[in-house]
Amino acid sequence: MKEQENSNIQSVYFVGAGGIGMSALVRYFLRKGYAVGGYDKTPTALTTQLQEEGAQLHFEDNVELIPDAFRDVDTTLVVYTPAIPADHAELQYFRANGFRLQKRAQVLGYLTEQHRGLCVAGTHGKTTTSAMTAHLLHQSHVDCNAFLGGITKNYGTNYILSEESDYVVIEADEFDRSFHWLRPWATVITSTDPDHLDIYGTKEAYLESFRHYTTLIQEGGALILHKGLEMKADVPEGVTIYTYSRTSGDYCARNIRIGGGEIIFDFVSPRGVVKDVPLGVPVSINIENAVAAMALAQLAGATDEELRDGMASFQGVDRRFDFKLKTDHVVLLSDYGHHPKEIEQSVRSIRELYQDKKIAAVFQPHLYTRTRDFYQEFADALSLLNEVYLCDIYPAREKPIPGVTSELIYHHLRPGIEKYLIRKEQVAEYVSHGDFDVLIVLGAGDIEDYIPQITDILRKRT
Repeated sequence: MKEQENSNIQSVYFVGAGGIGMSALVRYFLRKGYAVGGYDKTPTALTTQLQEEGAQLHFEDNVELIPDAFRDVDTTLVVYTPAIPADHAELQYFRANGFRLQKRAQVLGYLTEQHRGLCVAGTHGKTTTSAMTAHLLHQSHVDCNAFLGGITKNYGTNYILSEESDYVVIEADEFDRSFHWLRPWATVITSTDPDHLDIYGTKEAYLESFRHYTTLIQEGGALILHKGLEMKADVPEGVTIYTYSRTSGDYCARNIRIGGGEIIFDFVSPRGVVKDVPLGVPVSINIENAVAAMALAQLAGATDEELRDGMASFQGVDRRFDFKLKTDHVVLLSDYGHHPKEIEQSVRSIRELYQDKKIAAVFQPHLYTRTRDFYQEFADALSLLNEVYLCDIYPAREKPIPGVTSELIYHHLRPGIEKYLIRKEQVAEYVSHGDFDVLIVLGAGDIEDYIPQITDILRKRT
């Protein structure tokens, strides 16, 4: 979105306004004083909030419902997500009438050209890491703008706006090669476990996409790369490459202390050691996320004390290792994990916290293609649990694929594990009779809608 091309824009219309990433841009343009409207498939708590903040939204794909304020081709920008189908009537209307259309990623790319972009890419870990980075900077003297892929518990939003800071924190999404629109000043790459093979086709193409992303880093910037990734970095001249991991690399954690519901570690960087950093969300999976976030924040100028205080006060992100209930009888967590590696890491972190407990999961697979490509890996990860409640696949943007169902995962779970193949509508009934100490609800679909009901059931357990 070049300044000169969009200087006369007065209104912005979003096709897919209620998505977690799109809604952050809705809020950005509202705060900037633009008229903002749009479409989404279904009303949610988030779309209700956007409407209360001033967005003119509707939930039927109907050209007649587009308000007059968004029908002037000269003053309206249309922003859409690649998840919207090509035959969407409103999108076709805007295309046929010569409106300026830009993907969400193009708009974020514009923001990285106007500010110093601090971006977090990777198959998994990017939402928590980018949210941590944003919090570290926002509570420091540096401050930042931020566009995140989850609702932060510290701020109750996926968006931070600063009138003063030159930094913008962005979650760099590899879906549809969206992150190729970005021009980061500094970026973390957390992981490159193959995903979105419906888009990329092969593991090699997926890794190549990350290589290309590293060519987009601005001169004088930095790449903070997780140790051991298969991808090859290809940074421009003048870009510094750093490595990180939990216990080794240019950035890492040392002297890790886990116990009593706390995790404390020393943060090691090229600039020295920040001692006794407490994790605000004390699960071991967050140690690496914290190392990466602190690296970015330190490069941007946060002080040692600000890093320590920021990590201590970080409250987490909705649906990212999100504790919903803790009683003497049962623990309930919600987690957005929808890739086998994410699920494996989450389960291992839970095992570390609750070593002698019986751990169960409700899992709703996300996408037919991802289930087709990784059903064995999903089964391996879920087999680390004692008990699994496996729901039907959440299709999101996809049409069903013959022969691809949750049964593919179900039949490859290890022998001896307690397993149930159920509809999501049956979750509450099955959970009410479940014999477990810890339950984690996994998935990126609508399984989250059942959390309140599950919470009520488990709260009554004695």
